[in-house]
Amino acid sequence: MQLFAKRIRRTTTRRRSGRLVVLAAVLAMLGAACGSSDEPASTTAAAAATTAAPAATEPPADDAPDDMDDAEPLKVGLITDVGKVDDKSFNQSAWEGAQQAAAALGGEANYIETEEAKDYENNINLFIEDGAQVIVTVGFAMGDATIAAAMAHPDIDFIGVDQFQDEALPNLTGLIFPEDKSGFLAGALAGLMTETNIVGAVLGTDLVPPVVAFKEGWENGARYTNPQVETISTYHPGGLDIAFGDPDWGAATARQALDQGADIIFGAGGATGNGALIEIASQDGAFCVGVDADQWNTVPEARPCLLTSAMKLITPGVADLIEASAAGAFPGGNHLGEVGLAPFHDHDSAVSDDYKLSLEAIKAALDRGEISTGYSPG
Repeated sequence: MQLFAKRIRRTTTRRRSGRLVVLAAVLAMLGAACGSSDEPASTTAAAAATTAAPAATEPPADDAPDDMDDAEPLKVGLITDVGKVDDKSFNQSAWEGAQQAAAALGGEANYIETEEAKDYENNINLFIEDGAQVIVTVGFAMGDATIAAAMAHPDIDFIGVDQFQDEALPNLTGLIFPEDKSGFLAGALAGLMTETNIVGAVLGTDLVPPVVAFKEGWENGARYTNPQVETISTYHPGGLDIAFGDPDWGAATARQALDQGADIIFGAGGATGNGALIEIASQDGAFCVGVDADQWNTVPEARPCLLTSAMKLITPGVADLIEASAAGAFPGGNHLGEVGLAPFHDHDSAVSDDYKLSLEAIKAALDRGEISTGYSPG
């Protein structure tokens, strides 16, 4: 059966003396800590499939595990929300995880790009009819359709990325992340690094809880290290159909923040956020922060400004759950993925050793629950 991929949205809050006091306190915290947590390794983004029909991953036969030689090859289907699979962040990271797991298990992975929200159910059914054993649905908005499909098809395992499960089903796992912690770390760095005491954020829609978590964490992290900082954060005004696919709006909104004095801006909203990053890269002396993946690898146009990225380790999270399904150990319920900051790459020398130590101390305190990000899920 051939599957066809369908081509198939301002808040204001406001030199360094306060920052230095906070920095000293944070460094003292580090000295008292039992140990520091290492940052998660960055997720290197491979080239995403962009063809009209779903791409398949065909690994060499000798790479497949021995116990799968006589088994039916694993079929993995991935469905994006209203957004492209090659968005260079969220969808792309999930797709890479599906590809990696399929390759490791001697199977194949295909994807469908959702064009309209009304197509969720139909797109899931296309993979069900094609015999997929694992179906990955990407995005908060696909949650209800995924639950319905999992209840109707208990023999298929479903992975819902960014979909918190209120009631556990044995064949549905919500892959969720503490985005507020990742945003808090990035904001803490911005609060230390800003010269103007103004930082900004260009965001997708506040209809998606993880976007809100990123924003709240970013703002509160900046205030934690720099109580004098002013934050300019703007959500996209549109709905789910446009909020993550509007790079022109992202660029224009980033330019507005730059014109208001922001010198570090967080772009968190798929292609919309990517548009912001690329615009900031044209501004001498400004830094930008990416999201979801290490966008140094996925948005090279942003490298002149890209200080770091607030990462969600989606690729290994998806891959691990697919492999658990193949091993008969699928967990069901919710699975908490890891977060962290991407490396500073060419901007490493711009971040002082004291700032790096501060970030280590803040991360350790977040992990121990000693610092609150200030985010309260609705």
